[in-house]
Amino acid sequence: MTQLLVIDAHPDPDSLCAALADRYAQGASDRTQVARLTPRDLDFDPVLHQGLRGAQPLEPDLVRAQQEISDARHLAVVAPIWWGSVPALLKGFFDRVFEVRWAYHYSPRGLPVGHLKGRTARLILTTDSPGWYLNLLSGRPTERQVGRGTLGFSGVSPVRVTRYGPVRSSDLAGRQGWLDEVARLGTKDAAGLPSTPPEPVRRTEPATVGAH
Repeated sequence: MTQLLVIDAHPDPDSLCAALADRYAQGASDRTQVARLTPRDLDFDPVLHQGLRGAQPLEPDLVRAQQEISDARHLAVVAPIWWGSVPALLKGFFDRVFEVRWAYHYSPRGLPVGHLKGRTARLILTTDSPGWYLNLLSGRPTERQVGRGTLGFSGVSPVRVTRYGPVRSSDLAGRQGWLDEVARLGTKDAAGLPSTPPEPVRRTEPATVGAH
């Protein structure tokens, strides 16, 4: 069973995010079993063509992605902040993989019930904006969207966040420092994995879908 899953969500394999994902995985592999998932290498349609009004069969790569997420105790999602959000690649990956009935369902009272309980996560973000701007003026929208609106909504807790930036004004020494730090975070997170394996993610029935 995979203990820790690293999701490198940047479209460019030569990006800083890809390098951060590599170093985080290297640090974690000193302590536990690590798997890698790169949405850019998967063969799938990122568009929900019927929204939540109808089922859209998963491609084989997405079926495997669901299994890898189900097997993991800890998820590390590495992505850039673009326009206050994440790349369309990652958004499409979440839209398709984190299906209603697989990642969550609604209780009879209309409250969401996450299926990924027992798992933890770290969101590793790169940005060109200074930290004070993200904290005070933009309200950290990416952290809210992914950390709370996707992972947290699906039952993952806690979701810790690490940001690196501003990338555009960084130098080689600064980026090397980030890489060294993220490797240490990988080791730390691997050492702090939940002691009890989470329950496998199970799809709920009957097949109820959303209305929009």
